[in-house]
Amino acid sequence: MTNYKSDFLKVMDERGYLNQVTDTDALDDKASSGILTAYMGFDCTATSLHAGSMMAIMAMRRLQQAGHKPIILLGGGTTRIGDPSGKDSARQILTPEKIEENKAGIRKNFENLISFGDGPTDAVLVDNADWLLNLNYIDLLRDVGKHFSINRMLTFESVKQRLERDQPLSFLEFNYIILQSYDFVELNKRFGCTLQMGGSDQWGNIVSGIDLGRRMTGADLYGLTIPLLTTSTGAKMGKTAEGAVWMNGDMLAPYDFWQYWRNADDADVGRFLRLLTDMPMDEISRLEGLEGAEINDAKKILANEITALVHGRDAAKAAEQTAQKTFEQGTIGDDLPRISVGADRLSSGINILDALVETGLAKSKGEARRLIKQNGAKLNDGPIADDQVTVADADVNDGVVKLSVGKKRHALIEA
Repeated sequence: MTNYKSDFLKVMDERGYLNQVTDTDALDDKASSGILTAYMGFDCTATSLHAGSMMAIMAMRRLQQAGHKPIILLGGGTTRIGDPSGKDSARQILTPEKIEENKAGIRKNFENLISFGDGPTDAVLVDNADWLLNLNYIDLLRDVGKHFSINRMLTFESVKQRLERDQPLSFLEFNYIILQSYDFVELNKRFGCTLQMGGSDQWGNIVSGIDLGRRMTGADLYGLTIPLLTTSTGAKMGKTAEGAVWMNGDMLAPYDFWQYWRNADDADVGRFLRLLTDMPMDEISRLEGLEGAEINDAKKILANEITALVHGRDAAKAAEQTAQKTFEQGTIGDDLPRISVGADRLSSGINILDALVETGLAKSKGEARRLIKQNGAKLNDGPIADDQVTVADADVNDGVVKLSVGKKRHALIEA
């Protein structure tokens, strides 16, 4: 571990956030001698960020906790093009209306994790549409594009990977690098921002922004990348077989979010506690040293702390109590996902395939049919005979019908 002067880089290092840094000594000096203003960008491709993005938000939280100023940049402009980094194909082109809807949803992801306001270290939320949509294309080519070398851009991983896999890279996407680089220059002019942070797949874009700032304004800019959030096996975090682990509660119930972290692999507990919670390092060391059945206690703490940060302490407590009732006491927890279907519909009967899809336990009737065939789905904790079974009044216990997939996914149906 490097002996950094600044609290910011010390914490980033000891908790495992550092991947690559440009001019480490100069950045360390700057972070130890005053308030550092840094930004991280988030394109608006969905109405919520997912769990894989939480590490990036936590890195900005560490910056603010160390006494520095975060800028959260929403890509209202760049989302119209799509970042080719890490992608084998072009992103779907979204309408301006959809981008605005996504932007409004993503704002919620930062509310509990970053402090916004007018103070010197309060975060600000910015949209790059404010300057990108007003750019004149000829002026952009003449004033910005002239500083970019096609030869060099072809060496960036985001470009090389697409070309090596014989996947088309549109001229539209190729411009993304230029626009992200220009964002850094604009944020430096407007807010005195001198550091861009991002995932490890953003290194080429970040370095390009630093170079553009030097060429256009002579500014001294810095870059820092964090590792992508992966499991101990190297798998990317944030998605499961059932879909993305969204941070917004209206897209994924806090209980399901809690369960995702409760089911973490034993080998990941310590690292996730360091990266995704504010727990003290000595307590994390104790928890990750637990073995056997005791590691489950550490996993519950992990799930509680992450869920509390994203959804609030009350939601985390409710999720834990629901899990305890459901798994340890064999009763129905109050916080299980539930749907209301109406008394008339329940009285006439609902096909089990429709019920599994509507509760979100299966993505499609085909998947529901396979689950039943493989004995992977249950009705009121009992086996489902076939896919012609109906859920009706006779199945109601204590006002609800319980559907389950596997041992850990449950949902309730009520009239």
